Amino acid sequence: MWRKIGILLVLTSVLLFACSSGQPKIMLERGRIDVGEVVNGEIATRQISVSNEGKANLVIEAVTTSCGCTKARLEPMTIPPGGSGVLTIEFDSAAHGEELSGSLIRQIFITSNDRQQPEVLVELAATVIAQTSP
Repeated sequence: MWRKIGILLVLTSVLLFACSSGQPKIMLERGRIDVGEVVNGEIATRQISVSNEGKANLVIEAVTTSCGCTKARLEPMTIPPGGSGVLTIEFDSAAHGEELSGSLIRQIFITSNDRQQPEVLVELAATVIAQTSP
């Protein structure tokens, strides 16, 4: 009986290792970007690296933002093990009109096939300042 339990434990361990070793793992260069002061009417663009530290292809299923003033795209949308891609973020400070000023935070959500982290968040912070008159 102990022999059967031992064999069962070994088989279970091998199966768990096989299932967990072939997973993608998303990693962000950083989770927060501060673009500083942006004059209302300007577009601030930043890039960060998104890498795959897993052992299977990382498939990006969606890149979405919390506001229409922020656009984001990731290239490529499939990242091989050990590879990386570039997340490009554009913040349009004029999207809410000329009267907008002050500090704000927007979010970028990346959804992928990483089972441990199916969604990761990047925060973008900016301080919108009024245009100066000529």
